[in-house]
Amino acid sequence: MTLDSATRVVAVRHGETAWNVDTRIQGQLDVGLNDKGRWQAGRVAQALADEGLQAVYASDLARAHDTALAIAGICGLPVRRDAALRERCFGAFEGRTWAEIERDHPGDSARWRARDVEFAPAGGETLRQFYARVVEAARRLAAAHPGQTIALVAHGGVMDCLYRAAARIPLDAPRTWQLGNTAINRLLFSADSGFGVIGWSDTAHLDGAVHDEFSDGTAGEPLPIGAARLGRAA
Repeated sequence: MTLDSATRVVAVRHGETAWNVDTRIQGQLDVGLNDKGRWQAGRVAQALADEGLQAVYASDLARAHDTALAIAGICGLPVRRDAALRERCFGAFEGRTWAEIERDHPGDSARWRARDVEFAPAGGETLRQFYARVVEAARRLAAAHPGQTIALVAHGGVMDCLYRAAARIPLDAPRTWQLGNTAINRLLFSADSGFGVIGWSDTAHLDGAVHDEFSDGTAGEPLPIGAARLGRAA
């Protein structure tokens, strides 16, 4: 593999939602960004403005798609939706908090928390099925852009799968890495070697900033969804 033929992948989790705050399982339910999530989308868009992106792909769920619109807008690119980048389908768990699942389905909750790769909530995907879907989709998209830089905007579970694929970590191993909202994660892909981790959980664009109060009323304003910011960067 040479750097000229490798695909640089910038993987970004969507901005925050109200259900993230409530620790409520979203899965494939179409929950939108909250105010902080929209602000985070604007901040990550500004951080990636000079990344040299040549394509932006996103899950078709609103929280990921709207985050991608901010990134694509500032780069002058369209968003290409791909349903294969959706979060894991959690079936009967969707819409319920972690505490509710633990209370009402203790056996299922134990298997889920133990990362049982063959467990699926009623109507949902197993961890093994989910991982296979995500990694195949990411490989397909990355392989279409040799020598280029692309963004994949998706979900926490998707980011987890990509990290495990790139770092060669088993599906049932405990997670020790961060999956923050709008964290920037950088991967390198080649057809021969697959994915490798270049950098993970970069949140410098969120550090030292607040989303609801600014010294001059403009610095750090969220980027309007789908719009490019002209002039001074906030």
